[in-house]
Amino acid sequence: MANRGEIACRVFRTCRAWGIRTVAVHSDADENALHARVADTAVRLPGAAPSDTYLRGDRIVHAALAAGADAVHPGYGFLSENAGFARAVIDAGLTWIGPPPEAIEAMASKTRAKELMGIEPLREVTEADLPVLVKAAAGGGGRGMRVVRRLADLPAALEGARAEAHSAFGDGEVFIEPYVEDGRHVEVQILADAHGTVWALGTRDCSLQRRHQKVVEEAPAPGLKPELTNSLYEMAVRAARAVGYTGAGTVEFLVAGDTPHFLEMNTRLQVEHPVTEAVYGIDLVALQLRVAEGHALDTDPPRARGHAVEARLYAEDPARDWAPQTGTLHHLAVPDGIRLDTGYADGDNIGVHYDPMLAKAVAHAPTRAEAVRRLAGALERAAVHGPPTNRDLLVRSLRHKEFTTARMDTGFYDRHLTELTAPAPDPYAPLAAALADTHARSRFGGFRNVPSQPQTKRYETAGEEHEVRYRHTRTGLAADGVRVVRADARLVVLEVDGVQRKFEVARYGDEIFVGATALKALPRFPDPTPQHPPGSLLAPMPGTVVRIAEGAAVGAAVRAGEPLVWLEAMKMEHRVSAPVTGTLSALDAVPGQQVTVGQLLAVVEET
Repeated sequence: MANRGEIACRVFRTCRAWGIRTVAVHSDADENALHARVADTAVRLPGAAPSDTYLRGDRIVHAALAAGADAVHPGYGFLSENAGFARAVIDAGLTWIGPPPEAIEAMASKTRAKELMGIEPLREVTEADLPVLVKAAAGGGGRGMRVVRRLADLPAALEGARAEAHSAFGDGEVFIEPYVEDGRHVEVQILADAHGTVWALGTRDCSLQRRHQKVVEEAPAPGLKPELTNSLYEMAVRAARAVGYTGAGTVEFLVAGDTPHFLEMNTRLQVEHPVTEAVYGIDLVALQLRVAEGHALDTDPPRARGHAVEARLYAEDPARDWAPQTGTLHHLAVPDGIRLDTGYADGDNIGVHYDPMLAKAVAHAPTRAEAVRRLAGALERAAVHGPPTNRDLLVRSLRHKEFTTARMDTGFYDRHLTELTAPAPDPYAPLAAALADTHARSRFGGFRNVPSQPQTKRYETAGEEHEVRYRHTRTGLAADGVRVVRADARLVVLEVDGVQRKFEVARYGDEIFVGATALKALPRFPDPTPQHPPGSLLAPMPGTVVRIAEGAAVGAAVRAGEPLVWLEAMKMEHRVSAPVTGTLSALDAVPGQQVTVGQLLAVVEET
């Protein structure tokens, strides 16, 4: 498996069912990762950065030969659409579980793919062309993409896109195309064998995206007219036949009204393939294996049944510019009946080197409304104990009227992010945490015959501090205005205005999770001295300083919101902007510097 994380674990699951032994490759950072643990054999790729490990085709081929493997599955991302890597695998006498290198070469570069489909990229950009999209020619996942609305912003967008694309895919080529405002992202899953059969396995809608990376996907794409669906099928099959395609692939479009615009062909398995599997009752990885072994597909594809929706759970903070988060994933579980694909197990560490996706949750039901409701309810009840995630955003997105009525487009989060990320912690969560903590620490309670001052505890949640007060009484714990029905270390039942509410509580050090609310226990006597001066820019995540804003120097005037430092973390660039308007009084960040969370980068003295 020339990949890591969730997709490696996913492929290994099918291989085990087929009686096929598996080999994982892993970087030093992934030595204890789940995919390395569940494989029959694991081979180390020295280093931590993708450029030294998962982007080194020579090392991966050597690992396959050393382990005695006879085939290589590329997964998605990294080298999955690299024709040179596919040729190296084949030249080494190994079976390549993917399309021919020539097909990858024709379609993996988005510029060449558009030319093949009769579409010319923009060579020169004028005011009349705006807005435009700068896009990486290789790879996918939203990396190396920038929307440009002013000509003056084009040079910086090209530079940033090239740097991000080179880091993610080892290829810094970018191109420019018109940006379709508020279109729907619709794609067609194809599967082809070496005997001339090409299946079009329905449509998927992937319009809910952040930073041009998909967040929620579903199959089939809702609300498409039959004529448009048939047109999408025909274009997808034509693209596959044009390059002699075999294996699984996806042809992507932007749909504006009833007009499809060809985007690209992904010559690999997509992240969102489980929704197609659920609707068609198939295993796409198993079919990839069959095609690679030379078997023929049936003449007609299976029939579609019902509707499936997938949500990607990311370790990130959507309210803070989607900043990726790191730390320990203490516990992750969803209710029965929901498919969960993940590359993590309880207790695993979420590092800084790779994509922050924790898992994919998939619901399948006879109708779209049932599938959406089932997934939203499951995510709301899921146990997600660890760093901040986009779980609440997913639940609110799935219940938003634009989504439930299938009127969403790629601008969904541009319009609704503020309302979808507004803090809404349960007001009784801090009390439940305090009562559970008290029970865990004192089996015999703290009742006193003479009334005394109430017990107090302080917690932080959603950036706000909360102080709770409660007492030990003859009948147990009590709080003002709330009746404590039951309280132990894991479950607290409160009666509020005659209604009993249950709170499941889990604690890991000073991290406490009460249902879907995350809290941090605060010390009884806080430090009155601030650690950093006002106007400090702190690193929001561990990463590498990739560049400093032009003209940024001590004494320079800056405006609030102006980007000053760019960090690279989890294969993406993140801007750190001035918190206030004023003068740059300190600049500690240096290009190439490794920084940790909360490290001081610069100070802006407000004027």
